[in-house]
Amino acid sequence: MRLIKSIAALTLSSLSSLAAAGNQYIIERTIPGASQLSAAELKSISQKSRAILESLGPEIQWQQSYVAEDKFYCVYEAPNKDIIAKHAKLGGFPADKIAQVSGVIGPNTAED
Repeated sequence: MRLIKSIAALTLSSLSSLAAAGNQYIIERTIPGASQLSAAELKSISQKSRAILESLGPEIQWQQSYVAEDKFYCVYEAPNKDIIAKHAKLGGFPADKIAQVSGVIGPNTAED
């Protein structure tokens, strides 16, 4: 159990370091009917996004996305907002809001 807590703390520390370096962003995308998209539609969107990311180079990395109601909330690592906006424009994806992550908290934040 102690090892699991140590790993969790290290992971949180690593994420906090990324956020502190100013490299992590959350992108809010309004996509009507997002939560009703099929697995095939999500796969197609993912493939298009990955192809554009590959063309932009390694400085922008898609970490994961959450689908909730009519929104996608995407987590990216990138040097700045401009390259994220470029990815959205090239893909025809909305990028309603691009917010730089300033910190990360979780259950382990409450620990000593």
